[in-house]
Amino acid sequence: MSAKHFLTDPTHAVVTALRSLTLTNPSLCFDETNKIVYRHPSSITPPHNKISVICGGGSGHEPAFAGYVGRGLLTACVAGSIFASPSAEQIRTCLAHRLPPESKGTLVVVMNYTGDVLNFGMGVEKARAMGKEAEIVVVQDDVGVGREKGGKVGRRGISGACLVVKVCGALAELGVELDETARVGRLVDKNVVSVAVSLSRTHVPGRPDQDAVEELERLPQGTMEIGMGIHNEPGCEKLETDLPNVVKKMLTQMLDQNDKDRAYVHIHSADKVIMLINNFGGLSNLELGAITTEVWQQLGKDYRIKPVRVITGVLNGSLNGLGFGISLLKMVDTGLGNGKSMLELIDFPCEAIGWPAPINTQTWETSFAPVHEYVESTEEVPKPSNLRMDTNQFKKAMSAGLERVIAAEPEVTKYDTIAGDGDCGIGLKRGAEAVQKVLDRKSPTNDVLLAFSEVIKAIESTMDGTSGALYAIFLNSLAHYLRHQDGTSPKEITAAVWAQALASSLTALGQYTPAQPGDRTLMDALDPFVKTLEKTGDTKAAAEAAQKGAESTRGMKASLGRTVYVGGEDWQGVPDPGAYGLSEFLTGLAEGL
Repeated sequence: MSAKHFLTDPTHAVVTALRSLTLTNPSLCFDETNKIVYRHPSSITPPHNKISVICGGGSGHEPAFAGYVGRGLLTACVAGSIFASPSAEQIRTCLAHRLPPESKGTLVVVMNYTGDVLNFGMGVEKARAMGKEAEIVVVQDDVGVGREKGGKVGRRGISGACLVVKVCGALAELGVELDETARVGRLVDKNVVSVAVSLSRTHVPGRPDQDAVEELERLPQGTMEIGMGIHNEPGCEKLETDLPNVVKKMLTQMLDQNDKDRAYVHIHSADKVIMLINNFGGLSNLELGAITTEVWQQLGKDYRIKPVRVITGVLNGSLNGLGFGISLLKMVDTGLGNGKSMLELIDFPCEAIGWPAPINTQTWETSFAPVHEYVESTEEVPKPSNLRMDTNQFKKAMSAGLERVIAAEPEVTKYDTIAGDGDCGIGLKRGAEAVQKVLDRKSPTNDVLLAFSEVIKAIESTMDGTSGALYAIFLNSLAHYLRHQDGTSPKEITAAVWAQALASSLTALGQYTPAQPGDRTLMDALDPFVKTLEKTGDTKAAAEAAQKGAESTRGMKASLGRTVYVGGEDWQGVPDPGAYGLSEFLTGLAEGL
């Protein structure tokens, strides 16, 4: 849980966030007093007597549900304070004054939370008392709460509510009557199951920072909580596990027909299923993508289910919550004929910023022929050379250098977090581990160029970013120089030849980067190493020069690299991460010779 926010006044945050919807969708209006977002009357296409669909609840779940107001989805949304239901008066105002007067009925969709059900229910009854047609659909899709625990209250509504709203909104836009729209909305609710997991509850703006400390004590690092709600309610079970295992448990709760407490919907491999992955708000898109793939693969492998649609994103959030939910909707017959199947209603076009719909129906239903994922490599195998070396000494020296790089990763990462983007240590470690695997796996060869070709291949395939490119250019230039030293008969490579090759590579590197000693880059370690080795032939003296060069970058003003953009003065107290990491390798290399 992070207690850091740009806004600390929750009321101001809610009101300004709702107002932003009128900026991103000019067809919307905002009643600030009652916190109602609604469609502009002129934006509603004929016939104007179509039913209205409204939804609402506490704020903090964005984009749900104000972000779903727009053509083909909601007519209006009534928002409460963060995690609190809107009042009965707000809802009455919406039903009486913020919907098209010609509308021949109103469908209210709410999640199964007591405050929402009572306040929206009161609004429905008031509308009926005034002679208006109104229906309510209460969504309860959470299988984290079983039948026994749910008791009279029933299950909570979580991410499955987004699918109910989507279907009902499409039906309303198509002109379907109120009773039929409500019936299908309840049908969707009966056929969707959801469950969520989180690494932490979320911090509400304006709450004490101490909440974050207490939450870490309640749910320590490495612990997940399954069955989490979207209002900071604790889950049903704490687990110390990993992503594959927690997904397995979640899918079991949703799909195990032998679990009589949770087997709410019978989904079989022959059924058409929509899969929805809901980000609570705090997960990166990178993690969300990995989670989506994990769920998809387990559905296919363990249940032989291949979803016909996959929807991902922040759909029904929980502020900046570090969690996600899985929803599975079983496609059943709506009884409304062509153009109004559940799948067609999910695909129905809408104009609301909260609904992720970048892929159209035609793309989903096109059968794309498989492509070959692996293309046979046409890379030439390096020619053997007559340059020879002591294979045991090569492996010992390289391993000593690589071990120092791997061991230095936490320190390099710390330095790069202060002075850059934090990826240098991981990148160096990844490259070092790849080279070490080559040394451990390959049969030793005393051919210098063949041995180096494997090292270069490992570097090129595992080290990305700027440093990966620099190392690849330098090592390829080194191999190029050595190739020119090859003769017609075997000969041992000498320290002088190594020094000349390194000097040549340093010159070649200068064609691709303007970096020089004094610019606070890895050149501050590489340049003194190469020049000292060329001058003295002493590897240990060269490594010491590299260490001094790296150390000299403390306090040095950067001319290149991300440190150029770093504000403050913290970076002055640490060496350049790239120079430090390289000096560690060179020190280990010298120790291993």
